[in-house]
Amino acid sequence: MNLILFEAHELGKPLPRRDERVIHLVKVLRKKEGDGFDAGVFGVGLGNGKIERTNADGSLSFSLGINIPPPPRLPVRVAVGFPRPIQIRRLLRDLSSLGVEAVDLVGTDLGEKSYRDTRLLDDGGARAALIEGAVQSRDVTVPELNVFATLDRWLRERPCEDGKALLVAADNVRPMGGMSLAASGKGRAVLAIGPERGWSDRERELLESTGFLRLSMGSRALRTETACVAAVVLTLEKIGALW
Repeated sequence: MNLILFEAHELGKPLPRRDERVIHLVKVLRKKEGDGFDAGVFGVGLGNGKIERTNADGSLSFSLGINIPPPPRLPVRVAVGFPRPIQIRRLLRDLSSLGVEAVDLVGTDLGEKSYRDTRLLDDGGARAALIEGAVQSRDVTVPELNVFATLDRWLRERPCEDGKALLVAADNVRPMGGMSLAASGKGRAVLAIGPERGWSDRERELLESTGFLRLSMGSRALRTETACVAAVVLTLEKIGALW
């Protein structure tokens, strides 16, 4: 953990002995009464914490000084064709860590329909993965997360800002060119990344008709989560968000 993150409802209460944050503070960081640690409150800000007391039941009482605003999330929206459920947690963690502002999971023509039945989106697992990514990157906010049944619906309900954003659809099968074709300097970006089997020809035409550049990231076939990370980093460089 790069940050001990608290929810607002936990403030003023001891952390239980078996809480993973207590285990990390005591077993990994070797913290004891009076020691400080890097802390944050979800959705509020960053600062410092202090272990005030180790209680008889092993719980920790703490105090916090939160005085640093969270870093701004980066102006990139990522839509990705539903990956395997086992990949979704890693994908959400990594995209949250990279700082994107929104992640949209989208049903696609060639995607496996059963992947959409994952319980991760309903049982708190998705939120936990987003928070894990935030903690890794020393943040206290997470991306907006949405689910869309089809690419068509996503394009209808998430208008792509009328030329104000760089629109890129990753396509290593029938690309229009490489990422070098993407115009630099636009302040925002929308990325669309297909499922394991890629885009259908119908979806390629749909993306192109709505202003997306279908661009390749090279000749190698990448896992969905690898393609997402690579595409986000390349796009952040294009819009000038890496500094």
